[in-house]
Parts: sequence; C-alpha cells; structure tokens
Amino acid sequence: MTNEEEIEKTADISEENPAEEAEQTEETAEENEADKVAEELSAVKEQLVRTMAEYDNFRKRSQREKDALRTDIIVNVTSKFLPVMDNLERALSAECSDENYKNGVKMIYDSFMETLKNFGVEEIESDGAEFSPNLHQAVQKIPAEDVESGKVAKTFAKGYKIGDKVIRFAVVAVAE
Repeated sequence: MTNEEEIEKTADISEENPAEEAEQTEETAEENEADKVAEELSAVKEQLVRTMAEYDNFRKRSQREKDALRTDIIVNVTSKFLPVMDNLERALSAECSDENYKNGVKMIYDSFMETLKNFGVEEIESDGAEFSPNLHQAVQKIPAEDVESGKVAKTFAKGYKIGDKVIRFAVVAVAE
C-alpha cells in the first residue's frame, strides 16, 4: 500500500466514523434519556405507593378516632341517665296497688334498657360473680354462707359498661 492509498483509506474511515460516532452518541443519549425517564417513573410510582399508604393510614386512624368519639359520647350521655334508671328500678321494686301504673313503669324501664342495649351498653355482672376491681366498687365485706369468699354477695347499684370501657362501676358487697 502506498502512502496515498493509506491517506485515502484513513480519510474514508474518518468520514465514516463521524456518522457512526454521531449515531452511537444519539443511541447513548436515547438510552440515557430512557434510563432517566424510567428512574423518574420509578420515583413517581414509589411516591404514589407512599401516598396511598399514608392515605390508608389516615383513613384507618380517622375511623378509630370516630369510633372512640362515638363511645365517649355514649358513655357521657348514658352516665347522665343512670340515676333515672336507678329510680325506675326503685319504682318497680316498690309496693303499688295500681297494676296498670306498675306495668307502665315496667314498659318505660324495658324500653330504656333496650335503647341502651342498642347502643352497646351492657350491665356488669355482679351478684355471685368473682369480684373484679376493674368492674366493681366494693363498699363492704360481709359474711355470707351461700356465697364463696371473694365473690359478690350483694349489689347496691348496678354497673354498666360499653365494650371494655366502664360507664359506672357496680357498687357491691364482697363475701368474706
């Protein structure tokens, strides 16, 4: 090969290389752009997943707060009506010659108890139950032959609860 041929060949290669280099640069730029877009898409997906999780947590927390608030409202209102319940129970246990009057009081009492039940309010078990300081307020200890020691022998005032939350402790006497 002569010098001229080599120069010509080099010139031909030089002419081909810029086009190839430009083409390769374009491909590399497109690949870089595609990688960049894929990374951005991945970041947006991660952010979306985080946002969805945060919203779900917010929704659950709001529901728990709403349920707790509902319970607190029921406890507050019910505690105001418990003295009325006590008076209705006293009226039912009192002697009365008018049977219609007594039946009317019983109907009011039953209706009131049904309403409390619909709100999830339950009477705390007391007579004969194991004494629990979480549910009962002991005001005295009494000797009782028919009740085991440590159990509730007598109930002075009924207790009420909603779920695990006590509205009013049962006032009781505990057997020795």
